[in-house]
Amino acid sequence: FSSFFAFAGLLPWTYFAEAVRRSGVGLVTDAELVRKIYFPRLIMPLANVVSPLVDFCIAFVVLLVVMAFYGIAPNIKMLIIPPLMVVAALLALSIGLWLAPINVRFRDIKHTLPFMIQIWMYASPIVYPLSLVPAEWQMLYSLNPMVGVIEGFRWAVFGQGAPNFMALGMSAIMIVILMVGGLIFFRRMERTFADVI
Repeated sequence: FSSFFAFAGLLPWTYFAEAVRRSGVGLVTDAELVRKIYFPRLIMPLANVVSPLVDFCIAFVVLLVVMAFYGIAPNIKMLIIPPLMVVAALLALSIGLWLAPINVRFRDIKHTLPFMIQIWMYASPIVYPLSLVPAEWQMLYSLNPMVGVIEGFRWAVFGQGAPNFMALGMSAIMIVILMVGGLIFFRRMERTFADVI
């Protein structure tokens, strides 16, 4: 059962990590496209965040099979999963809006990104619940925006307890800050993409 617990936490994380990776390096990967035709460059990180949702849907079917194996019936709480995935997608997009322009300037991002994502994974409650974090540290720990998403996803799957609204609220605040800053930064750097890339 502990492996199923970890799998339920790994599912949203895997989507998020892949979306961040693709959106962070997408401008350089598709450099020819950026050089040859003009289009709103914002489309590229957005497309790179949406495309891993196909993999997530396939993995979600596997999750349903594992749930059937453990005798866990799908419940009404699972309807919260799509909004949670929207939160994860917005977070990945907001990070991609910062990383993509930086990667255009400094190509080392693609080498350091997997390392940063792995550290972030260990700082997220994938193989352990949020309740294991001491109460006095939970507010600080919830500054990690994926805490609310992963905990909410597990709550939807297992249908026990209540979602951690503090963690979800902190996730929402962090995403708004990162998204607004990321959009401003991306727009400011966008003019130089075709020249630098």
